Amino acid sequence: MQMFDFSNNNLSGTIPEFLETFTLLQYLNMSFNNLEGSVPIGGVFANTSGIFVQGNPHLCSNGALRELPRCFASASTKKQKYFVPMMIALLALVALALILGVFNFWLRRRYTSGERIGHSYMELKRITYGDVIKATNSLSLANVVGSGQFGTVYKGWFDAEDGTVAVKVFKLNQHGALHSFIAECKALQHIRHRNLVKVITACSTYDPVGNEFRALVFEYMASGSLEDRLHNHKCGDMSLGAMICISVDIACALEYLHNQCIPPVVHCDMKPGNILFNNDDTACVCDFGLARLIHGCSSGEQSGTTSIVGPRGSIGYIAPEYGMGSEISTEGDVYSYGIVLLEMLTHKRPTNEEFSDGLTLRKYVDASLSRTQDILHPSLISEMGDQCVGHIPNLQEHNTFALKDICALRLLRLGLLCSAESPKDRPTMHDVYGEVTEVKEAFFSMDN
Repeated sequence: MQMFDFSNNNLSGTIPEFLETFTLLQYLNMSFNNLEGSVPIGGVFANTSGIFVQGNPHLCSNGALRELPRCFASASTKKQKYFVPMMIALLALVALALILGVFNFWLRRRYTSGERIGHSYMELKRITYGDVIKATNSLSLANVVGSGQFGTVYKGWFDAEDGTVAVKVFKLNQHGALHSFIAECKALQHIRHRNLVKVITACSTYDPVGNEFRALVFEYMASGSLEDRLHNHKCGDMSLGAMICISVDIACALEYLHNQCIPPVVHCDMKPGNILFNNDDTACVCDFGLARLIHGCSSGEQSGTTSIVGPRGSIGYIAPEYGMGSEISTEGDVYSYGIVLLEMLTHKRPTNEEFSDGLTLRKYVDASLSRTQDILHPSLISEMGDQCVGHIPNLQEHNTFALKDICALRLLRLGLLCSAESPKDRPTMHDVYGEVTEVKEAFFSMDN
């Protein structure tokens, strides 16, 4: 007869399950210890007459030992033994799945460098890669209306609500194209103005083979660009009145960007090719691919926080301080505006071959300012007659021809002032807008 007596031995823990295998054991006394948990129900523990477990208040039984309270755990001791490891393994699998998901998301967005575009346009109208392909006739060359370093612009049609649109598809194989898309989205996220080309929506997706695809959809500007009007003879010559209106439209757009947007926006690429005309012949500024937001500006202080890395803009229109590594600032846009104004009045590009060996468009105008007929485009001279004004008297004291000459001279002087070599010598766009508005009012007062 096998007997074990473990009573009064100050034992603790659970009853070992291996004791179930002792089938020939007829007497087992484990009374008055500190045992806890469930009493096994097989083997020797099935013979309740030979089992003594009194004095263990933390024991329970689901078997025949009726003097013990019942165990309420639904799982057996063996299941309890493996529960914690199984939970640990399950949590590890979930964590691994999350890590892989995050890594996959990062991998697919690796070119964005952590930058996110605003969702305001995406919420206006959602379009797919297929929508763009359909709207532009599979990006047909016949639909191309313009092309730049970072994107190609196609004429397209989505629906009757939007009518004809311009779709700018970014050349993501070009270094900096994706950054240009992000910059343009950020700049256009919150701005609305009659002299800015209206953006309809953005498309940020993948093509059928998994390549990234980015596009912006704009209102179609049916009347061409200022570049065409100045240098394409098929467009005909512009009148002085038309030039004055255009100068006001451009100044109004830049004044809005610099002084009414929070934070201020610097366009960074003002040139005739980025000034388009709508059906009403209103000039609108476009292409914010190089635009920057200026943070930390206060009233009277227009300094940027982003340093220039390489040229910022187009050759001939870039502010000279940018070539020396200066920060982006609204004064850079003022300089570009001044060059555009001089180009409008002379019809001479700042990159013309005649401007070499230190001679620039600005120096050319400055040297001949007292002889306006030598620098103004011939179409403007014919409007004014033969009079020449070397200073600016009261506008009301002169006849129509003299008044036109004075208006042209004021614009020439303003162009020189805006394109001053030193940023501190340039006026703000607020002052520029005020000046061109006065010129416009004086010019059109002749019709009254």
